[in-house]
Amino acid sequence: MPSFLEISPDKLNRLIGTPSAPVIIDVRTDEDFSRDQRLVPGSIRRRYEDVAAWSGTVAGPAVVVCQAGRKLSHGVAANLRHTGRAAEVLEGGFEGWTSFGGAAVPSEKLPPRDPQGRTVWVTRSRPKIDRIACPWLIRRFVDPSAVFLFVPAADVSLVGERFGAMPFDIEEVFWSHRGELCTFDLMIEEFGLASEPLSRLATIVRGADTARPDLAPEVAGLLAASLGLSRMFNDDLQQLDAGMLLYDAFYRWCRDATGETHNWPNQKRGQ
Repeated sequence: MPSFLEISPDKLNRLIGTPSAPVIIDVRTDEDFSRDQRLVPGSIRRRYEDVAAWSGTVAGPAVVVCQAGRKLSHGVAANLRHTGRAAEVLEGGFEGWTSFGGAAVPSEKLPPRDPQGRTVWVTRSRPKIDRIACPWLIRRFVDPSAVFLFVPAADVSLVGERFGAMPFDIEEVFWSHRGELCTFDLMIEEFGLASEPLSRLATIVRGADTARPDLAPEVAGLLAASLGLSRMFNDDLQQLDAGMLLYDAFYRWCRDATGETHNWPNQKRGQ
């Protein structure tokens, strides 16, 4: 049972992937991190010694992760609370997270971060399905502060080189379709995020993105909503913002509501 200063791995796992997820800060020492260079989904590395310097950049309630959930994370969390920020410690630290069976993102799969600590990605403009689904996945499970650049298809690779951005969902790059799998499938696999809800969502995304309505009954609904959004917005970033809510809803259905039905019974008055 965690103390009021701690959050259990189970509770944190329920928050990750949702808009209400906390800022997750990994403060493991370099020695500890070198033994397992994976991250709790959505977390960013920070040096515990420099907490006074970076604490002002923490934008919301935080969960601090060290190796075992003891002195380093409690010290950092206490420093954050001193600055007026809500902060908890992950019970058991990274060891507790992996023992619980929580997903862990391999740090070597992440692109280099820009001076503001953000990963930067670039893809074709006028997104429809995969190019909205992938940014949603990255922001909810990999890097909440990720930057996405939408440019003409012919310029994606050059923009990536000149601006330090990782290309995705174009031909002949790592983050793209492979066989029958779309880029969203690939990212779930490569980032170590496989779970029943995300696998269910990936099937729906794949069906909508590759014209396979037979894969799931929900494919037609996602396709219709995605094409509708693409016609509502001329600005790709505005469309992405709207698409985040769409995929939040589909993910929560995949995670929590697949067994629920809805009906409006036509009952007689008084029954």
